[in-house]
Amino acid sequence: DNTVTVSAIDRTKVKINDREGVDRNLALISMSIGDNYAYSTNNNDLKFFTDVEFSANGGIPGIAGFTTFAFGLFLLTFWNSQPGSEALVLIAAGMISYFSVNPYLLQLVDWRIFMIEEAEALLHSSKSMNKLLKTNLTVLLILIISSIQFGIMQAVIDTLSGVDMYFAILFDNASLMLAPICLGLYTNLSLQAVQILGAFPFLMMIFFSTTFSPGAGVDGLKNLRYLFSRYYLFCMTPSVDIMMEGCPESNNLLYLILSSLLIVFIFLTVIGGMALRSKLQKKKHSESKRQSMMTMEYAELQVELFGEKALKKLKHIGSNVDLKSLENSVRSKSMEDDGTSSDEPVTVSDETV
Repeated sequence: DNTVTVSAIDRTKVKINDREGVDRNLALISMSIGDNYAYSTNNNDLKFFTDVEFSANGGIPGIAGFTTFAFGLFLLTFWNSQPGSEALVLIAAGMISYFSVNPYLLQLVDWRIFMIEEAEALLHSSKSMNKLLKTNLTVLLILIISSIQFGIMQAVIDTLSGVDMYFAILFDNASLMLAPICLGLYTNLSLQAVQILGAFPFLMMIFFSTTFSPGAGVDGLKNLRYLFSRYYLFCMTPSVDIMMEGCPESNNLLYLILSSLLIVFIFLTVIGGMALRSKLQKKKHSESKRQSMMTMEYAELQVELFGEKALKKLKHIGSNVDLKSLENSVRSKSMEDDGTSSDEPVTVSDETV
């Protein structure tokens, strides 16, 4: 077995067995073509993830406690709300849902940083899997809290019911919470940048959805209301639907869902453009990797890790280093390890010959 030691201070260099100062990327390239090299997810990875997330420090228990407390107060203070107050009930419940999920969204940046540091320290490739698991868990949390919101609203007022209203509330909440997920997990932005940019959907909804002052706004600018799911939600809300300007006559829920995913569409477009740029640079990176595999340092590292088997691989990839010299070095080292080198004295009993 080989021992890889990673410094907690300098992650760019690693120690392999007794070889100090090995470039980390070169070490990964060397190990990735080993006969038994493999990294695959398993149930242990998933169990570790769930154990951490649902622990006292994982955030979920705290979110559950705060949500129970907040919606409990909402139930007591909004009990027996009268028809005509649907918009106020809807806004209040939506704000409680937003502030219930928000603490979990804000810790996504720290989670991403710690997770990447751990992955680099352990030299494994589970970063994408962990991000996907975290995304699924966060979306599930939004679904659960939105469902609680809908159920509590049914208890305090009976005019906001129906399947369409449930999905409208769910996607309206998602429209305000998807941006922090995308920015917190899938970019390298700082916590402050994620907080500012992640709050933009909420802020822009207040300004441009016209739901806080139906029909108001400068002509032309107020047409931006069609980009916000909250506008379509209010078009479905009794007592204020008749005040909303230009509500669709049909497919209102479809427009609501599409507008709620606008941030995701924009984010994926930007990420796609960056991926295309990365693809154009892939040839350059591959050539650089090929050149690294042609160096004497790489050949010596392969021999250190895999012994004589590495010589065949080096020959297969067309390495231009002195393989004959490396082979002699391997055999000489092997003889020394076995204690049969001709350069060492042979010991018989207590005398040296």
